[in-house]
Amino acid sequence: MTSADAPATAIGTVRRRIEHVDTDASGVVHFSRYVSLLETFVLDHFEEHGAGLARIAELGADLAVTELTVRYRRPGAYRDPIAGEVVVEHVGAARIRVAASLLREETDGSRTELASGTLTFAAVHPGTGTPVPLPPAVRHTLKGIVPHAARHDIAAL
Repeated sequence: MTSADAPATAIGTVRRRIEHVDTDASGVVHFSRYVSLLETFVLDHFEEHGAGLARIAELGADLAVTELTVRYRRPGAYRDPIAGEVVVEHVGAARIRVAASLLREETDGSRTELASGTLTFAAVHPGTGTPVPLPPAVRHTLKGIVPHAARHDIAAL
């Protein structure tokens, strides 16, 4: 295993509520919204650590999702408080693989997993979409995030 293959151990949690836009007419989260929520939690996690899309763009690159897996566990509903847990699993020369889980925060303090997934991002040239190396500063930042990173709220519960 090379250092580029070494797993990163970034763990973080962000929180929000299920909004109306996330649901179908019955108030249940539409299956397609889980993908958007997973991506939002991942990108918020990157942003929190100084490796967000704006920073990547400043350094001459963009991110494109090249692979996505989602496992649906339980339905979420309008106004459910949810947390997203994010783990950066791999940071390579041009790719980042991230695992994320969406968890409903129950009134008793427990959490129920609604969905989980893995997103693989590739660094691409913003104008052409062709693959490029991850900017070294971004690679370094994402590899350097320590386990149990500070937890934060992105919306009041």
